[in-house]
Amino acid sequence: MIERSLFTPDHEAFRDSFARFCEKEIAPHHEAWEEQGYVDREVWRKAGANGFLCMTMPEEFGGSGADKLYSVVQFEELNARGLTGIGYSLHSEIVAPYILHYGTPEQKAKYLPLLASGEMVGAIAMSEPAAGSDLQGIKSTAIKQADGSYLLNGSKTFITNGWHADLVIVVAKTNPTAGGKGTSLLLVERGMKGFEKGKRLKKLGLKAQDTSELFFDNVRVPADNLLGGEVMENKGFICLMEQLPWERMQIAIGAIASAQAAIDQTVAYVKERKVFGQPVAAFQNTRYTLAELQTEVQIAQVFIDKCTELVCQDKLDTATASMAKYWCSDLQCKVMDECVQLHGGYGYMWEYPITRAYADARVQRIYGGTNEIMKEVITRAMGLGGK
Repeated sequence: MIERSLFTPDHEAFRDSFARFCEKEIAPHHEAWEEQGYVDREVWRKAGANGFLCMTMPEEFGGSGADKLYSVVQFEELNARGLTGIGYSLHSEIVAPYILHYGTPEQKAKYLPLLASGEMVGAIAMSEPAAGSDLQGIKSTAIKQADGSYLLNGSKTFITNGWHADLVIVVAKTNPTAGGKGTSLLLVERGMKGFEKGKRLKKLGLKAQDTSELFFDNVRVPADNLLGGEVMENKGFICLMEQLPWERMQIAIGAIASAQAAIDQTVAYVKERKVFGQPVAAFQNTRYTLAELQTEVQIAQVFIDKCTELVCQDKLDTATASMAKYWCSDLQCKVMDECVQLHGGYGYMWEYPITRAYADARVQRIYGGTNEIMKEVITRAMGLGGK
């Protein structure tokens, strides 16, 4: 196998530290969290106390000023262990960066330290019942009032961390007649009158991840809670487009970590499991299938590591991030399907990690923009776009 050169000894030391945290504070409880449909709030506070949240935020805001590779290590460790209920990546590497990149000084000082400590859990509300990948089609509105505040109305669905969320970045139309050019981002806090959380959604996989509906009924959002202040009104769509490549890379990174873990688990299983008096690994079909899967995952890992380098240099373009997201999530699902098959009937039993990994993988091809949308983004970069 090609030795990875992405990480320094410091990154690997952090990997060991975070792996110990996972084994002590997350893994023993994850099955119970799957049953209840959300992780315990305490796991957020413990992560904050250990410096595992918002690591890439500046120290002045409670972070560590670390490079993104520390977050990449975190993504890999969580996904390799199947700890998919933990929403740290969205909190630390999507919500917090929006505030860091676009927020006013006052917004950064108010929210980032609370996100870094785990006192606040963050979410971002894009998808709606009638608008998923098509962000220009959202219907939620935030109409400016005479006093400068915004009256927010609408609903969101499939919101990760939605149940625990204390702070939600809400995508809404501040100028409903202007399409994408009339979109803004608002900081909505738990407890604002008219902001209600719906039921926790029951899903095919990611069962410990609290995914919720959110409802906004005449929520009066202060002018100070428009992300970036008045100068960013109607510029939310630009912000979304700038941040989506990194979000899509996070999906791709997790996909390959999960796929490699599935291969490793399956190799161990087929060596032990016997059929017709010999290990399943003794059959040529088993060996060739695993050889093909390992080859494709190795190719994907090299590509992902290169893309990650580009992320750290702020050079990753949207089309390449889309390639990574679509290709790696497709591959993840292929690997899971083949590995379930090699497990036989046990591959269909929920107690086996491969079964849960199979269920968890399917959504990867949907969120962050469906893989069909990814292909559309790629074709447009090639000069082949449609309307």
